[in-house]
Amino acid sequence: MARKDLLDIASLHREEIEFLLDQSTSFKKLFTHSVKKIPALEGKSVLMLFYEASTRTHSSFEVAAKRLSAEVTNFDVAHSSITKGESVRETIETLQAMRTDYIVVRHGHPGLPGMIARQTTASVINAGDGAHEHPTQALLDAFTIKEKFPDPRGKKVLIIGDILHSRVARSTSTLLQKLGVEVAYLGPGSLVPKYVPESIPRFTDYEAAMAWAPDVVYLLRVQMERQDVQFFPSVREYHRVYGITTARLAEIRDRGLYIMHPGPVNRGVELCDAVMDYERSLITNQVENGISIRMAVLDWLTPGGEFPKQESTYATRQRADSTVIVP
Repeated sequence: MARKDLLDIASLHREEIEFLLDQSTSFKKLFTHSVKKIPALEGKSVLMLFYEASTRTHSSFEVAAKRLSAEVTNFDVAHSSITKGESVRETIETLQAMRTDYIVVRHGHPGLPGMIARQTTASVINAGDGAHEHPTQALLDAFTIKEKFPDPRGKKVLIIGDILHSRVARSTSTLLQKLGVEVAYLGPGSLVPKYVPESIPRFTDYEAAMAWAPDVVYLLRVQMERQDVQFFPSVREYHRVYGITTARLAEIRDRGLYIMHPGPVNRGVELCDAVMDYERSLITNQVENGISIRMAVLDWLTPGGEFPKQESTYATRQRADSTVIVP
């Protein structure tokens, strides 16, 4: 069942998704019971290759790799030969000579992690490629939802915001549907693609979307940096029409809905300040769960076509030894 690379969500089977979510539960139990480091990837190396700025994803992968005892190298793109005109192919050939085992890559060009994966024996993990995919974000979102709804089938998740430019919306909606979750989109007509899967309702009116009766409201960051034209009149207008205002938060609280956001949060745009203190906000849960999900992914992948680990992954082995997990 193990794979060499994790490039997208669409190619994952439900059994693989469930396996990773189960592994994440085991890893979370380990590091929440003061077991901060385990030898699962001792002697292995992880290269962080980020062509775009990142705080949460980058630090989450780095912490995950170090907790698995891997050596982590941060490739400084800004001070590399890339600035002198070196191609991605040449960079990968150089890095391949270093015999790295895993490459975590973020790039603004869709599909580039897949190109890198075809040129190296290292396991490649897509940490976001343009507006295309962000598989580990989708996995941590599903893990966070399953903590609240152990059987999420039939639950409803309303994704609000900049759907058009969002790799998170694409990956997370695909994964949630594989788990039997219903998904709907809400946003300005200019930021919700006209052509979406028939299984995903498309709303442009907030009240109509809330009448759909979601269990989770998932807010997306408005990605100004990916918008080459103005898609709505102003930030203030966006917040008034589509943001979670103080009044809307009160309604959400009365209905007992959960709120999620992949971060970073634009306060006063997607949400008001009070959302961060809302008792059913899962935003900090997402950050914490990102570490255990990425530990599970790193432990699961098999670099260089080695014999598949399958059920021999570290978390599985520890579940078989009840003395390892501190009660």
